[in-house]
Amino acid sequence: MGNCCSARSSSSSPKDPRARCLSSLSLSFSDAAAADDDDDDPPPPLSVLPASLSSAADPLLLRRRYRLGAELGRGEFGVTRRCADADAGEALACKSISKRRLRAAADVEDVRREVDIMRRRLPPHPNVVRLRDAFEDREAVHLVMELCEGGELFDRIVARGHFTERAAAAVMRTIVEVIVHCHKHGVMHRDLKPENFLFADSSETSPLKAIDFGLSVCFKPGERFSEIVGSPYYMAPEVLKRNYGPEIDVWSAGVILYILLCGVPPFWAETDEGIAQAIIQSVIDFEREPWPKVSDNAKDLVRCMLDPNPYTRLTAQQVLEHPWLQNASAVPNIPLGEAVRTRLQQFSVMNKFKKKALIVVAEHLPVEEVDAIKELFHVMDTNKKGNLTIEELKTGLHLIGHHVPDIDVHMLMEAT
Repeated sequence: MGNCCSARSSSSSPKDPRARCLSSLSLSFSDAAAADDDDDDPPPPLSVLPASLSSAADPLLLRRRYRLGAELGRGEFGVTRRCADADAGEALACKSISKRRLRAAADVEDVRREVDIMRRRLPPHPNVVRLRDAFEDREAVHLVMELCEGGELFDRIVARGHFTERAAAAVMRTIVEVIVHCHKHGVMHRDLKPENFLFADSSETSPLKAIDFGLSVCFKPGERFSEIVGSPYYMAPEVLKRNYGPEIDVWSAGVILYILLCGVPPFWAETDEGIAQAIIQSVIDFEREPWPKVSDNAKDLVRCMLDPNPYTRLTAQQVLEHPWLQNASAVPNIPLGEAVRTRLQQFSVMNKFKKKALIVVAEHLPVEEVDAIKELFHVMDTNKKGNLTIEELKTGLHLIGHHVPDIDVHMLMEAT
């Protein structure tokens, strides 16, 4: 389970992969995993990880092996905290998944599958976050992982003050290399988006790492899938048609490339249904700024990655062999302009706001009401810029009878 959230369209399967905030999970090792529940009932006797995926049958080994530190982030399923190897002192992150938050069998299977993929299916790769240990106790599943402190992809771009086509090529090469690695080992990611890539540290040479495999699945050549998963902007048309394979990861990377080069998604609307319709139509706009000054090779690669036909779409390996990535050092190094940077900043802020909103919603509402609240945020956001006043937010929540504490309303606004 990863660190981002989004929301499911009405045609999704019973579980809600896009309405879950996934990599910021749990409160402390065991006692805090249930701290934000409203009752004192003992947790259900739920077993998530088979013995083959857990580091030890003794859950107390976690406390002896690692020292818990400050909170790094919070999600629908708990909290992620900094931790350190008790012997070596290595800085790591502990993502603890509260069993009380695993409300459906599909949620349990997601956790089990994520651990299996990160622990056994995918060999180490410099651009994939490493799972160090996995533990389970009565209250939670605890995943000890490589620590990434360099921030999100878009935040780094905005902080630099300028962004060039050549820089976009470097980022895209890394993302596609991750896809090639996954597909080579029979793993389809299914939720590629900028928020799922973090820099390892704050240095200029820091590697970019994929951090979220919560919706990933293993596949065999020719195998097709029908479950609607992912985040609206990045879904391939065949996902919406419920008949897809690993080609969807190339589409999602193509959406990321489009955003990197112009600052906005290629398929946009005010509702998930509108986004889905735009994706099915697959009309790509190369007219707005800065597209006239973007190289023809870059635009050609975008077209090839966003080919609505998955059978003629480039494979990940073919993307790496495309002239734009093969000759990345010759790609124009001219800044794409302040408008692109501003759009990236606004897009990043909007996504963070939605993440915070859905975390609070998840803590106060039954899971079946999450979609209705998401639509309410769209209604409250009258100018469609991702900006709400505290009073507007409080009023909207009160309108439907949910009196969220002021402290949580303020938490929502922190992202903006």
